[in-house]
Amino acid sequence: MPKKLTIDDLEKRKEKEELQEEMGEELEELYDLVMPPGTPSYIIYDLVEEFGLEPVERNLNVNIVECDKREVIALRGKLDVVKEAEQYFFQEMEAYVESC
Repeated sequence: MPKKLTIDDLEKRKEKEELQEEMGEELEELYDLVMPPGTPSYIIYDLVEEFGLEPVERNLNVNIVECDKREVIALRGKLDVVKEAEQYFFQEMEAYVESC
């Protein structure tokens, strides 16, 4: 299902353009790797240390019974680094599940 464009999206775009004008250069494209709730903290620490990702908080809509906003941890970085970190994350989670 395609995402509907909202006023908030347009405001964020305008803020980004204003920030770019202030800085005099384009912002680099950054991507987020969202950590599922319940992810062991040592895996998150490893990802931050090993790949140099920046931990940030994001509010996401979670549709379980009702649509609720939930704060989650996301790790932000360049696309190629985030893809490598994602593969590492899956390997570590698989090892964690198998050890339980």
